[in-house]
Amino acid sequence: MKFAAITFIFVVASLKVQFTVFAAAQQQLSETPVAKVTAATTKPGAADGTLGPALTGVRRPLYRLRCSDVVEITFTFSPDFNQLLTVQPDGYLPLKGTTQLYVEGLTLPELQAAVREAYRGILHEPEVTVTLKDFDKPYFIAAGEVGRPGKYELRAPTTVTEALAMAGGFSPRAKHSQVVIFRHISEDTLESHVLNVKALLRSRNLKEDVQLHIGDLVFVPQNTISKIRQFLPASSLSLYANPAGF
Repeated sequence: MKFAAITFIFVVASLKVQFTVFAAAQQQLSETPVAKVTAATTKPGAADGTLGPALTGVRRPLYRLRCSDVVEITFTFSPDFNQLLTVQPDGYLPLKGTTQLYVEGLTLPELQAAVREAYRGILHEPEVTVTLKDFDKPYFIAAGEVGRPGKYELRAPTTVTEALAMAGGFSPRAKHSQVVIFRHISEDTLESHVLNVKALLRSRNLKEDVQLHIGDLVFVPQNTISKIRQFLPASSLSLYANPAGF
């Protein structure tokens, strides 16, 4: 009886030690994966990793001046220098009483800083306000195999799929899987990206839909079947379309 009691006490002590070791190990394992999962879920980057810097930039960038834009420049303490100017075809802005500035591609805050610097030698600490009075309406171009190719106003944030809908959708000859977006990064640099709209719509996930910028060209190429069809005689096409003709 005494031996059985000692054995029972030993078994209970062993179970207690094993439970303590198991609890400590389980706590260590439960803490480690949490850090790993957090690091994985917060890792940035596009899904396919193929978009260039221009296509993955700021979704709502500031407007940049173009030729024929009209700006009003007002001086708070020197109203004699107030002026309403148009950006010339060469991109320059002829300022009153000082040298002209090259302003094409500048944002309004950048132009304001440039005007302040240009008049610093004439006026003491000039306080300048620049207002955009008139501008070339933002646009994008839809070309290729769409219902209504042409130039469209970009009045609000618009994605590629929305732009295609505005242009009348795909034509029967369109290649849905290779829609090309052309974008000017600078005067000498053009970036292009191929978007698989077919897979995008099939997945019902529009998070990878590209946001259009001013001046973007959305081009839908012709599919392979329609390319080959133009070289086949009409009689062959009618046989394929109507097997009863054999």
